Amino acid sequence: MKLYDLTIHEAHKLLLDKKISSKEITKAVIDRIKKVEGKIDAYLTISEEEAFSQAEIADKRISEGNNITTITGIPLSIKDVLCTKNIRTTCASKILENFIPPYDATVIQKLKQAGAVIVGKVNMDEFAMGSSTENSAFKITKNPWNLKKIPGGSSGGSAASVAADMCIASLGSDTGGSIRQPASHCGVVGMKPTYGRVSRFGLVAFASSLDQVGPLTKDVTDCALLMNYISGYDNRDSTSVPKDVPDYSLSLTEGLSGLTIGIPKEYCATEGISSDVMEAFNTSVETIKKLGAKCIDISLPHTKYGVATYYVIAPSEASSNLARYDGVKYGYRDKEQTDIIEMFKSTRSKGFGSEVQRRIIIGTYALSSGYYDAYYGKASQVRTLIIEDFKKAFQSCDAIISPVSPTPAFDIGSVSDDPLTMYLSDIFTISANLAGIPGISIPCGFSKDSLPIGLQIMGTHFNEEMILKIAFNFEKTTNFHKQKPNL
Repeated sequence: MKLYDLTIHEAHKLLLDKKISSKEITKAVIDRIKKVEGKIDAYLTISEEEAFSQAEIADKRISEGNNITTITGIPLSIKDVLCTKNIRTTCASKILENFIPPYDATVIQKLKQAGAVIVGKVNMDEFAMGSSTENSAFKITKNPWNLKKIPGGSSGGSAASVAADMCIASLGSDTGGSIRQPASHCGVVGMKPTYGRVSRFGLVAFASSLDQVGPLTKDVTDCALLMNYISGYDNRDSTSVPKDVPDYSLSLTEGLSGLTIGIPKEYCATEGISSDVMEAFNTSVETIKKLGAKCIDISLPHTKYGVATYYVIAPSEASSNLARYDGVKYGYRDKEQTDIIEMFKSTRSKGFGSEVQRRIIIGTYALSSGYYDAYYGKASQVRTLIIEDFKKAFQSCDAIISPVSPTPAFDIGSVSDDPLTMYLSDIFTISANLAGIPGISIPCGFSKDSLPIGLQIMGTHFNEEMILKIAFNFEKTTNFHKQKPNL
């Protein structure tokens, strides 16, 4: 038995039965990281000493039968955009290269209280800006299924670390598809919860009205388990919603009979969608029908404006959020400059990568005097139309399914000089962020080149239970999630 190969629920049972210890499973994961990290480049920081210390505490909890949870003693990786006390948090940016937070993000605090083991921080696109994890200031993460391909982004390190068994599960963040798209490309499960369901306190902000923290896991059961621990109201986050959190694992037992699933006609008519993706999607529709659900065509007429709307709103919010990195308060400072204005300019020019600078410039322009109404104001109006589209659609269906990304993972470097093409890789995921609804990506097939393909399931606000139920039933009848890359 390979301990690093286990899911959360499998490892939990073995821990409870005293057949393994948390120190053993943590050692297996650390050894696995050391073995394959040279190929994958998923980790920015490996917190080995802290991990073994947490594993020792977890073993004590289990031996004493004291406050044991389903994630006690389970090794997890964390996207390097979440603050971790005394562990470096870089956002994959030179400007935060040596930043060690004095506090934990709320989700990290919750995981620690539940007894989880944090094995390290994983790579991402700088400040979560990108769809390929090529925009990191430190390294390019590779797709475990094909080392010449990107893992997706911006939670590429999280998805790759789960797919390559370099952790048992991971946390990422999703601003326009940054959990679901890499989950699809790496053949794992990734969920973006409803906006407001999971606290953003301690999540380094990219676009505050869009960012959400969520799990990346080896199967749907693990996704539900992690959601149980990270969800809930937090008075330190003004956008957190005081709404009861159900036990998501209980939603995995019901069937799909009587459900109606919507298929947006605009998504299937998108130009540039690959034949492999469409074939996997059409097969998935037939599988869902066989499970007892009724599939109907629906319309989301403002879908075509989603990418443009997102790339006005997100950079605008980013330009505001990233104004704090000026070399004065914390982070990198160019000490060669003696004039303060020149120091500001030089610090930000040297500290930020090209993609971050591009989005800051776009956002600053969109918010500038004389252009605000034409760009940010107009984008906000279109965002409302997109929200209304979903509200109307959910009057006739219980959930919506679509592909996650128009293509399987592409070659490293193949579109890095073409930002518009890169932006379009999130075309099926962006609308869920603009509307604030939950979405999940689950493995639904492979391309002719043996690359994973994901199926997206979206639900109404705070109805994560519905999409987990559909995902679990789909997963039960397929075996895509059980297949592993050959490393």
